[in-house]
Amino acid sequence: MNELLTIDDLAISFGGIKALAGVSVAIQEGEILAIIGPNGSGKTTLFNCISGAYKPDQGKIMFQGESLLGLSPDSIAFKGIARTFQNIRLFNHMSVLDNLMLGRHVKFRKNPASAFLRLRKEELIHREKVEEIIEFLDLQAYRKSLVNDCPYGVQKRVELGRALVMEPRLLLLDEPVAGLTTEEKGKVAYLVTEIRGRFKLAVLLIEHDLKIVSRLADRMVAFNFGQKLAEGSPSEVQKNPEVIRAYVGEG
Repeated sequence: MNELLTIDDLAISFGGIKALAGVSVAIQEGEILAIIGPNGSGKTTLFNCISGAYKPDQGKIMFQGESLLGLSPDSIAFKGIARTFQNIRLFNHMSVLDNLMLGRHVKFRKNPASAFLRLRKEELIHREKVEEIIEFLDLQAYRKSLVNDCPYGVQKRVELGRALVMEPRLLLLDEPVAGLTTEEKGKVAYLVTEIRGRFKLAVLLIEHDLKIVSRLADRMVAFNFGQKLAEGSPSEVQKNPEVIRAYVGEG
């Protein structure tokens, strides 16, 4: 497999606190790579650097051989990186369908002629993709519902759907099963494995539930205090003494 995303010697500080300190990570095409670590270990900061929300102090972020540094979040999304968030960020007073349609914004092309003639060809193409994702995520019963009226587990699937309609090459999932019931967690885990095969993408995953992440991930990376502690198979990383002290042994 070829490297899809390469992060080299990435560092960023906030008020003298090193959120990331020389982190290097790579994800291969078609791979599911999990990042684990205690709260505040730098996991979400890494996602924010990749997606363009934060500008790192040093290091490189290469996606398909091109640097992402200095690019805006929408430019990075256009290149093929989509994400979900630890805290759901949907438009609560819009319908599920409209939230998903908004996810297609990176695919819309300006076409004054079509707008003038009121042609809907492009809109229909986008709607077809959205309907595919609605069916895949079993959201048919909620398509016209306001997001605010949907159960929390459904909202998590809507956010996942909004990322998928962007047709990314790399999907960043920030704690996709947090707050879900055991049954819902199993469903999301199944969906993540199906996503890789059906949509031919790689997944970079942050998750605290080690049972779920061990089931999903091809490889695992452990963080603590902004540094990489270990990298390898899920079983190798979870047996690492430093990881046990920093993460598994918490509490």
